[in-house]
Amino acid sequence: MEEKEWAAAACNGDEEAYYRLVSLHRRRLYGIAYGYMRSEGDALEMLQEMTCRGLIKCHKLRDPGAFIPWLIRILIHCCMDELKRRKRSIHLTEHHMADQITEMKEEDRLDLEKALDRLKPNYRHVLILKYYDDMTVTEIARVLERSEGTIKTWIHQGLKQIRNKMYLGGELWHERTK
Repeated sequence: MEEKEWAAAACNGDEEAYYRLVSLHRRRLYGIAYGYMRSEGDALEMLQEMTCRGLIKCHKLRDPGAFIPWLIRILIHCCMDELKRRKRSIHLTEHHMADQITEMKEEDRLDLEKALDRLKPNYRHVLILKYYDDMTVTEIARVLERSEGTIKTWIHQGLKQIRNKMYLGGELWHERTK
C-alpha cells in the first residue's frame, strides 16, 4: 500500500494504517516536537498526545492526501497547548524558584533558543518548521494553511527579529558580523 492508500484507510477507521503512517513519519514528527519542547521526554509525550488526538479525529479529515500536514498541525497544537498549560500552572513560590534556576541555566542556553522564545508564535512556528524540520515554504504553507507569500514574510520577519535579539559575548549578533 502507498501512503495515500494508508491515509484513506486510516480515515475510514483502519487503526493499523493510521499507526503505520505515524510510524513512517515518526522521526520528522519527533523533530518538530523536540523543536518546540526542547526535551526528549516532553517531545515523546507530545507525539503520544498527537497520536491519540489524531486517531480520535481521523474520520473527520476530508482530504486523505493532506494527512501528514494535518498530523503536523495537531502536533503543533499539542505542543502549544502544553506550553500554555505550563505557564498557567506556575504558582508564585514556584515562579520565584524557577526564576533563580532559570538565571543559572540561561548562561548555558544557546542565544538562538532565547531569541526563538521571544518571537511571536507565527514566526517561531515557521522558523522551527523551516530550520529544525527542514520543510520547504510550500510544505509549511500547507501545514499552517497560509499562503506561501505569508510564510515567506513570516520567515523574513522572524529572522530579522532573531538578528535583533541575539547576543554573542554581549554584542548584538549583526554588529559582530559587520
